[in-house]
Amino acid sequence: MQRPIFIGIVILVGAMAAIAYVSLFTVYQSQQALILRFGEAKRTITEPGLNWKIPIADTVIFLEKRILDLDSPVQEVIASDRKRLVVDAFARYKIVDPLKFFQTMNNVRQANSRLANVLNSAVRRVLGDATFVNIVRDDRPALMKRISSQTNLASAGFGIEIIDVRIRRADLPEANSQAVYRRMQTERQREAAEARAQGQEASQRVRSRADRDVVVIEAEATQEAETTRGVGDATRNQIFNEAFGKDPEFFTFYRSMQAYTRGLKSSDTRLVISPNSAFFRYFNDPRGRAPNNPATGG
Repeated sequence: MQRPIFIGIVILVGAMAAIAYVSLFTVYQSQQALILRFGEAKRTITEPGLNWKIPIADTVIFLEKRILDLDSPVQEVIASDRKRLVVDAFARYKIVDPLKFFQTMNNVRQANSRLANVLNSAVRRVLGDATFVNIVRDDRPALMKRISSQTNLASAGFGIEIIDVRIRRADLPEANSQAVYRRMQTERQREAAEARAQGQEASQRVRSRADRDVVVIEAEATQEAETTRGVGDATRNQIFNEAFGKDPEFFTFYRSMQAYTRGLKSSDTRLVISPNSAFFRYFNDPRGRAPNNPATGG
């Protein structure tokens, strides 16, 4: 009797273990679950832990609870000022309604495919209304917020929430970039040439002004020198006149000595003149008296 009881207990435990195995399931922290009973949604599980289901009748669909990444294909956008831009954007989203998500998207792969189209449409609409400068520099954060808002509005029926939208890159196409670079290079060269021309013109003005100032300064200095020289000559003549008035004989002697100094230099000086002339009177007489003229009997 004991052996059949033991076998019955083992069979019962095995049956209970099998029922538990097919009835219990675990939802992890990074997951949320949707319970389908014969294909009809019955309940949603968003909290982690151990849960149960009816074997065979219930099916468990596990969905991500973490934030998911959506990479949008690179696309070309025409801005409002007719500039072409190559835009690379991405989004981050999470599943907030597992039932809607399963009914509309079924799985993450299909969700990424549909959301990429929604994101690209929002990017084209928002960036198409903005200028090139606003996109690449001035209003980029505000534009990303607008894209995020429009994408969130368009995907509200998918059971997801757009957390953030970012633009990785918004540049001109390669051909346009080269053209812009060449145009910028030409403009900078023109500005440099204008700056050099203006510098040369300013240099010429400064040089001309300096030359004019030099001429004026030299003329004024010459005038002042001539005035000073004239005053000096007048003073000298006045001194000579005063000296002559005090001692005419000495003054005559002094002037004769100056004449001898200038006339009888160490160079090859030749004078064709009579020794008895007035020029040599101090050679003939220390007091400078004129010699007697034999012809007149002096």
